[in-house]
Amino acid sequence: MRIGEVAEQAGVSVRALRYYEEQRLLDSTRTSGGQRQYPDGAVERVRMIQTLYAAGLSSRLVREVLPRCMHEGEVTYEFVESIITERARIDRQINDLTQVRARLDEIIAAATDPNHPEYCHPVHSGLPSNA
Repeated sequence: MRIGEVAEQAGVSVRALRYYEEQRLLDSTRTSGGQRQYPDGAVERVRMIQTLYAAGLSSRLVREVLPRCMHEGEVTYEFVESIITERARIDRQINDLTQVRARLDEIIAAATDPNHPEYCHPVHSGLPSNA
């Protein structure tokens, strides 16, 4: 596949694909005309890279985890320890985000539910009453 096809199917920019190559996360070959050619499975690999980055993993850790996610690398004790640590970090992040969401829900309820004990009229008219 050519770079534009992979980018379109994976939902990323061509620039992101070039960055993934620079980070040694994605491989391509070159045609005689110098165009990048990606192997089968490149779209799936890019989607996994995106997922790992979205989870907050660094490029270094993505480089370690990605081969195992794609069933390409050996799973060592050290590797398992590092991903257990990352999983704990993600759990803390989920907990923090859940608490922030709950607080935002409280604010929304106080601003939109006239039966809420802390109800206050929204500052902006036109705010939906059932937000």
